[in-house]
Amino acid sequence: MPAVSFEHVSKIFSPRASGWRGLLRTPTGPGFQALDDVSLSIEHGEFFALLGPNGAGKTTLISVLAGLCKATQGRASVCGHDVVTDYQSARRSLGVVPQELVYDPFFTVRETLRIQSGYFGFRHNDDWIDEILANLGLTDKADENMRALSGGMKRRVLVAQALVHRPPVIVLDEPTAGVDVDLRRSLWEFISRLNRQGHTIILTTHYLEEAEMLCHRTAMLKGGRIVALDTTKALLARAGGNLEQAFIQIMNAEPSTLSEVSA
Repeated sequence: MPAVSFEHVSKIFSPRASGWRGLLRTPTGPGFQALDDVSLSIEHGEFFALLGPNGAGKTTLISVLAGLCKATQGRASVCGHDVVTDYQSARRSLGVVPQELVYDPFFTVRETLRIQSGYFGFRHNDDWIDEILANLGLTDKADENMRALSGGMKRRVLVAQALVHRPPVIVLDEPTAGVDVDLRRSLWEFISRLNRQGHTIILTTHYLEEAEMLCHRTAMLKGGRIVALDTTKALLARAGGNLEQAFIQIMNAEPSTLSEVSA
């Protein structure tokens, strides 16, 4: 049983829901097809990269996994729990760091993490909260209101929220966008340690050197489809040891020349 599984997942946003003007004629009528028959399995303990240009479908795929939107077709599961029919267990097994800075302005950092713990049934979680705060450089901000934090500090709190219920699967959606070098280094040290302890990590990033350095396998999306899937080492070998070059080659290739390669 894989940590994460997508089986023939497609997502079509209706004209009314998406507000999309350049509509496509899909098999179910007009709409915007964000995902097109995506099948993918991620094993327990993997550090997995999900790469692609803006609009490729990365965030939509994560949203399907997190239950934020429902697939038009197909099935997704987390640790064997279907994200629709067994959503409580699926969400308990998953921690997501979103791209957007979403926070409640009425609470301190520690209160925010305690409330997040409560959503998952953890009432006495302060020891783990203290460890997260220390590893993310937030200890001296624990009693500050969320509104008083800088953008980089708010992003650290989002990472802490995703980890507070100790999920076996952690999804990081552009976690280091717009943050300083200090946070990037300390975040990857902490996340790498969690991965060594057995957590499954899924990373989306535009910083390809992060994927090259950290991730065991890499999938590349284009137009809602997986166009490459292999070990990061194998992708590097195809492009002379440079993941950026591999990415550019795959994204610029003609659709007829692309073939999905699984490791």
